[in-house]
Amino acid sequence: MFDIFPVRLFDFEQLEKQKVNDMGKREQQIFRDTLINMGLVNEEQLEIALKEQQNTGDRLGDILVRLEFISREALTKALASHFGLIPINLKEYNPPKKVVNLVPAAVARRYKLLPLKLENEILTIALADPLDFLSLDNLEKTIGYKINPVLAKEQDMESKLTQHYGVSEETLSTLVTEISESNLSIAGLEGESIEETGEDAPIIKFVSMLILEAFKARASDIHVEPLINRLRMRYRIDGILHEIQAPPKKIQPSVLSRIKLLAGMKIEEKRLPQDGRILVTIMGKTLDLRVSALPSIHGESIVMRILDKSSLLLGLGELGFIEEDQKKWSEVIKTTNGIILVTGPTGSGKTTSLYAVLNELNTPDKKIITVEDPVEYQLSGINQVPVNPQIDLTFANALRSILRQAPDVILVGEIRDTETAEIAVRAALTGHLVFSTLHTNDSASALTRLIDMGVKPFLVSSSVQAILAQRLVRTICKKCIENYQPPVEILKMIEQEMGAEILKTATFKKGRGCEQCNNSGYKGRLGIYELLVMSEKIRDLVLEQIVSRKIRDLARQEGMKLLREDGWIKVCRGITTAEEVISNTQSDVVDVEE
Repeated sequence: MFDIFPVRLFDFEQLEKQKVNDMGKREQQIFRDTLINMGLVNEEQLEIALKEQQNTGDRLGDILVRLEFISREALTKALASHFGLIPINLKEYNPPKKVVNLVPAAVARRYKLLPLKLENEILTIALADPLDFLSLDNLEKTIGYKINPVLAKEQDMESKLTQHYGVSEETLSTLVTEISESNLSIAGLEGESIEETGEDAPIIKFVSMLILEAFKARASDIHVEPLINRLRMRYRIDGILHEIQAPPKKIQPSVLSRIKLLAGMKIEEKRLPQDGRILVTIMGKTLDLRVSALPSIHGESIVMRILDKSSLLLGLGELGFIEEDQKKWSEVIKTTNGIILVTGPTGSGKTTSLYAVLNELNTPDKKIITVEDPVEYQLSGINQVPVNPQIDLTFANALRSILRQAPDVILVGEIRDTETAEIAVRAALTGHLVFSTLHTNDSASALTRLIDMGVKPFLVSSSVQAILAQRLVRTICKKCIENYQPPVEILKMIEQEMGAEILKTATFKKGRGCEQCNNSGYKGRLGIYELLVMSEKIRDLVLEQIVSRKIRDLARQEGMKLLREDGWIKVCRGITTAEEVISNTQSDVVDVEE
């Protein structure tokens, strides 16, 4: 949360007065000492600019550039040299909040500066205008730190100020000029177009911008969270939340109401949770936003989940399987009957994997029916049934009716209870191929989970064909990828768990950080997998109700790779990093050490 800064500490009038006085006394001399002496402008050009300044009151440098006496780049370089400012690439900096908060937004915007780092009581501040160097003395006294100024490009400064301080009220109505150029259209729950006219146009444009920028940033979710003194907005990109620009707190009600209107929610209802849907077309691409509004003490927290059909219809080869597991998985899904389960926590990519399977099996000679909560995307050639508990259309009830439709393939969105599990098992035993999901940490645990839910062990043993456990790890940004030598402890860990042979051909990589990956070093995600294919020995262990640990040990003896082991292979191939694998496979660490 942002710290609260008493406005009285920052005397804007004094800062502005000092700046004007200093500039009035020194600006002409500075330009003479630099531009004229360096031969960039002559006396006559400077005099013309001074006369223009008397009429317009504009900055002398801006006038010189406007009159084409000097380029902006040459002007900035000359003034930076005069003041001894070191130029930097501001895009490479992502200062922490506690440093940014040392200077209030109003001051940062007025003087186009951004705090970068605080070391040994010295605050490094980036300036967009070298002449603002004259204003730092008073700021230095006010914040209590010695200032080390550096120079950044003005266009980079504008985007960074928006990123770290949010959207100013003055610029709110002009932030989305590119929306019209991007052919963006938004429709509500019923698909009707929502007109963007009237006095609320700035709010309408801001919400459109919020969605457009999320699409451009490859975000999977947009979070709008009312806090006590500000409105926080975040994008989830590659599984990680990133805070973005936000409007002033006072327009929070208008922003929330606009989103609720688009999602087909009741605007006046603020006490109960609501769900809705927004259809968005950007540059000919249709996105489906599932919207959830949850009442909180400072206003309604809204999350918009972005469903991109193109990302849900990947081919099997695009999911990230290693060659051996992809071959096994392709063979398993072509069986004619039985249950195939995909397991993992929320957000681990289970839906994407299952949709890839359906896309592979969706041929004219097969009848495929799904029951989902909700139907995330409409798939051509597939019968999809949405769960509706309000009319008692549960997974179990829908599944009973589906069996009367004589399907070849059935997808049950999730096995949540004993009734659904038993019906799915019976469907598998009567000649249907059933796909579903469970929330378990690994593949072997899914077998014991079904038994714990009340399904007879002999039914589990005879019906389950395979279980795929998965996680998503971030992949290294291809734009800034570079060779990397991991620490010794990482190499020892890989050798201990995978053997020394894999290190002989390993090519370790990491992302240096660039504009395309928001300086994270990562861009995109793929799966790491643990594929357990049922064998006669494993079926016998299930019948005997042996603990999942022993089932997993037997599966490993038969060739199954753990999630962690699959992850290490991708680390050694330079696809992801050790940090990603370790953070997503902690349960495997515990089991290996036991």
